[in-house]
Amino acid sequence: MTRTLPIALLGLALCAAAAGVGAQDAKVPPRPFGIIGEASGTGPMPAVAEYLPAMPDHAFYHPAKLPAKPLPIVLWGNGGCRDNSLSAAQFLREVASHGYFIVVPGPPRDEPTLVPPVRMTEPPPVDADRTAQLARRGPDATSPAQILAGLDWLERQNADPASPWYRRVDPTRVAVMGHSCGGLQAIRISADPRIKATALFNSGVFNNSADGLSALSVSKKELARLHAPIAYIIGGPGDIAWPQAIDDVARIVHVPLFFAHAPTGHGGTFRTAPNGGFYGVIARRWLDYTLKGDARAGQFFKGPDCGLCKVPDWSVPRPLLK
Repeated sequence: MTRTLPIALLGLALCAAAAGVGAQDAKVPPRPFGIIGEASGTGPMPAVAEYLPAMPDHAFYHPAKLPAKPLPIVLWGNGGCRDNSLSAAQFLREVASHGYFIVVPGPPRDEPTLVPPVRMTEPPPVDADRTAQLARRGPDATSPAQILAGLDWLERQNADPASPWYRRVDPTRVAVMGHSCGGLQAIRISADPRIKATALFNSGVFNNSADGLSALSVSKKELARLHAPIAYIIGGPGDIAWPQAIDDVARIVHVPLFFAHAPTGHGGTFRTAPNGGFYGVIARRWLDYTLKGDARAGQFFKGPDCGLCKVPDWSVPRPLLK
């Protein structure tokens, strides 16, 4: 059952979480090196997170039993630009279980537990403490350069006959996704010529980058550097990223764009259901279409009768053109 929370209460909670989560991560030591947790996900290849001594500032999500066929690569930007590669662990294992190799910045620290879903249909209130939060703003815990360093390293492993990941990934099929601040990282990374698709969850570029709690200065001009299909998946008017996303979508006319929203607020469904909830479904179908050329997955996003258009609570103002 979906419950409705007082908008003011939830809005304040979101802002407080965004302001303090980086400091909380720093207090939690990384997990031991190796495989983290049990393999999971609804796909045909249950997936794990792996933490390696050679890359202590990243974790990698992949099927527990790697197939012989090379896997497409997905880069992920953590919500809050967090230094915790387990912050969306259920969602990432779910995506990886459908045949993807995912690069995530930050050591693996704590894995969030599930929370009850909320329904937000109204804009969140203005945060009275926002000025103070902006004054306290420091460097982000992770960066686009760090994420790309993970991709570069994985490509080297893929080309090294001595590596256990030799010829396990396909560097010609790379996508980037991110949540909130991680979505801004995804926008920056999307200019890289290796990127074949982008997906943003609860994110958008500020008209004035100084208005964001992130220290990452992404401007609207960077939207012009997009060269591949992009999806905006937003939590409706109750999402603090709503105004930025609406503005982005209106500006992007030079690449295929998909825009959909549901009244989930800024947290989406990452933690409100197992396997990342419906966000997990959207993400892997987007990747199946854009990286694997799956025509059936493409119908989930194409035209006024798209698959997601028919899902209750979801609105699709801008489907992909057929």
